[in-house]
This record gives sequence, structure tokens and C-alpha cells, in this order.
Amino acid sequence: MRRLAGLLAVLPLVLLAACSSGSSSSAGASPSGTSSASAPAVPTPVASASPMPTVAGDFGTKAAITVPSGQPSGQFVVHTVSEGDGPAVAKGDWVTVNYTAKDWTTGKDVSSSYDSGQKPQLYQASGGELVAAFDQSVLGKKVGSRLLVVAPPAAAFGGQGNSSLGVGATDTVVFVLDLMEGVPQDSSVTGAMTQPPATSPQVKDNGKAAPTITVPAGPPAPPADLQKYVLVRGDGKPVTAGQQLIVQYTGVLWANGQQFDSSWSHGGAQRMQIGAGQLIKGWDEGLVGQSVGSRVELVVPPALGYGDKAQSAVPANSTLVFVIDILEAV
Repeated sequence: MRRLAGLLAVLPLVLLAACSSGSSSSAGASPSGTSSASAPAVPTPVASASPMPTVAGDFGTKAAITVPSGQPSGQFVVHTVSEGDGPAVAKGDWVTVNYTAKDWTTGKDVSSSYDSGQKPQLYQASGGELVAAFDQSVLGKKVGSRLLVVAPPAAAFGGQGNSSLGVGATDTVVFVLDLMEGVPQDSSVTGAMTQPPATSPQVKDNGKAAPTITVPAGPPAPPADLQKYVLVRGDGKPVTAGQQLIVQYTGVLWANGQQFDSSWSHGGAQRMQIGAGQLIKGWDEGLVGQSVGSRVELVVPPALGYGDKAQSAVPANSTLVFVIDILEAV
């Protein structure tokens, strides 16, 4: 969530103030980036070099990596082992990557997202969040591809190594990346919409722009309890507490229909962790259990929003209306 706050021109109001307590990388993997002041320059990627490791196994499963007996070339290699048939990843796309890793220098396996208790990495391509082996390697590659990445020290862990993984500062690391999903920042849920009851806010789809939310005029009064309406039902897996979501969202006030926040206004699709106390309760309670690929309307009473405390454009004791596109969950 630290990373999310840095990406936005305006901090989304659905985030709580203590958004810096989380991290997008799993504890075992930690392929985090390093500051440009301390990190050595990363060489330009090449498609092949000599010698080259070999890879066995199928896309979507833990790879078997064999490193040759010779010393690595020192080049940053990004080689397509098998090409997927999905769209090519562009700068700023949200990507989901499973990976296997081995330290060429020591011959030891490194923590993998396929290991028990680990998860895929979800990050923005070329966003500087993770090391170059992840950050740069996926650019221009098609979703569904398996990539062999030979990362010299600068591309592996910024030339600083990673003591928790047993990787030294001068070690070359071999990664096999499985590019599972890609979500461009202008993505939205598509499909025929089912409107909520006439007494609830109605929604107009605007394609690649924020949907229009129209709050009922006059009576009835806003509901006292959380209201959830699935406008478009996705066919993905149900969202579980603790997952990171990629979402598009728009929020308006029930009182006057005024928009107070929208991902469309500050960079497009955003990453948020659900069910972990980092979002308002209305989101945590309203989105867990929904299917990926769904568009959901939430009517959030003050007790599950900001209560009696005003928040920027949101007056105290406000009922909030959100339309949320759930684009990915990891």
C-alpha cells in the first residue's frame, strides 16, 4: 500500500490513513527495487548469451532450472521459453507473475512463488517497484509466456544481494517468470449490466470512462445497512480476505450525487488489499466473496465508511455509493 499511495495524484478516500503498514511483496520473495542513488546501472536486456541455463517444466508450474558449469556472461538476458497468446504487456500495466529462481553463483534454489505459503507477484510493469529482473523483463511480452531471465547483480537485487534469500551482492540469479495476467490501467469490466432496484442508485456504463451514478431523488432515505448489488457478474474466482485487488472505482455522495473520488481521475486501475483493515469497512465487507470480473455497486452507510468524521470532499455522516470493477485478485 506504500506503493499505491505514491502512484496517486490524490490519495483514494477508500484508503485509511495508515496505508503505509502493508507491502505488495510476499515476505519470502521480496524482489523489491532499490533506490536509483545506490543501485548500479542495469545493462540493456539481450535475448541470449553464452553460456545459457536450461529450463524444464510447463508454464504455470514450478520450473526446473539447470545452470551450466561455466561462468555467467554478465549480460542481462530475457529469453522467451514459450510464447503465450495473450496481449503484450505495456509500461504501467498491472501484471501477475509466478516465478522460480536459482542462484547461478552458488547453485542453490531461491524462494519461489510456487513454494508453499507463497503467492505470485502483482506489480506495475516498469514501475520501479521490483528489481529489474521482474520490472523490465515483462515489457512487450505476451500474457501466457514463460521467460528465462539471467539477472546479473544489478538486475537481480540492485547489486546489493538479499541476505534473507541467501543471495550475495555479486551473485547472478536465474529466474523463470510465468506471465499469468496483464491488466492495462484503462481496463474496465464489460458485459450487459443488471440494474439494482429502482429505489437504489442507477448506473450508466461509459466504456473506458468512469460510469455515471444517479442517486434517487427525494425519498427513500439512504439505507442503514450495507447494500451490495452485482451489476455484471464475473466468471473469475471469489475474492478472499487478504488478497490484493486491481480495481477501477467511482464514488459519489448519496446526499447530492456528487463524485468525490474515482480511479479514473488519478491514473486508472489501482491496487488495494481487501479484508485487511486497510480500506473502509464497507469495501472489506462488500467485496470479499465477489467474483473477479464483476462490477459491483456498494451503498455504504456512515458506520461502514467514515462515520462522524469529515474526509476531504466527504462530509461527516455521509452515505457513500461506489461502483467497483474487480479486475484481478492475487
